[in-house]
Amino acid sequence: MAAEDRACTYARSVLRIIDDRTGQPVDAAPARRGLTRVEAHTEGFDVTALRVLLAADLLVRALELGGTPVWALLDEERQQAELRAGAAALGIRPFEDGRDATAGLGEAQVIHVVRAGGDAAPDGVRLAVAPVHSQAPPEDADPAALRLALLSPRRSTPMELDAAALADAHDTLVRWRHAVAAWARRPSRPIPDEVRAELRTAWEDDLDVPGVLGVLRWVESEPDLPDGARFETYAYADRLLGLDLTHDLGGLS
Repeated sequence: MAAEDRACTYARSVLRIIDDRTGQPVDAAPARRGLTRVEAHTEGFDVTALRVLLAADLLVRALELGGTPVWALLDEERQQAELRAGAAALGIRPFEDGRDATAGLGEAQVIHVVRAGGDAAPDGVRLAVAPVHSQAPPEDADPAALRLALLSPRRSTPMELDAAALADAHDTLVRWRHAVAAWARRPSRPIPDEVRAELRTAWEDDLDVPGVLGVLRWVESEPDLPDGARFETYAYADRLLGLDLTHDLGGLS
């Protein structure tokens, strides 16, 4: 593909999400460079609330990667301290208090991130997050592994958070961080155009994070890719995932 054709492809790249009210896809940022307000409604504190905040965090990251300015808000009156502490542990960036926020700042779009089947039914586009079947975050869980475990199923799929899911996420995270540290010692190479396109196609399709993770697994094992390109791919994807995949850089002897 010629350089000008690739530029046009990337320019037309649009993040689309499923509006829970209608079941139809909508543009997350309908106006180029227009402000998008992302408002999370957690309805108390539990693991599902953390999954709601994590989905909102991913949406903010994806919009920012596309050049969209974002105003991120938390609309919750209960257990705010617990929510904010749990979110910070998972690497979720701080949200402003949305209880007193008013419209009129020129938002081109307002997206409400809510529990699927929950009580919150605000006007506007709604991004629904399925429940997690676990009463409380495991106290001894590695926060980064918990983040990966919560990211692994599609947002619309209810999930069972158990010891097996956390152990699998932990093992994957350890393996990837070790690999990224090793790849970083090799000469840098650009991300292949087709790999970059597959990553963006996945996360711009209703934040298909499992699709992104699938691309990373392919990149990990594809024998024809240079290690420098693997490193750049993982570092790029981590701008969305927030898993600190470069954590072990400098730690290998």
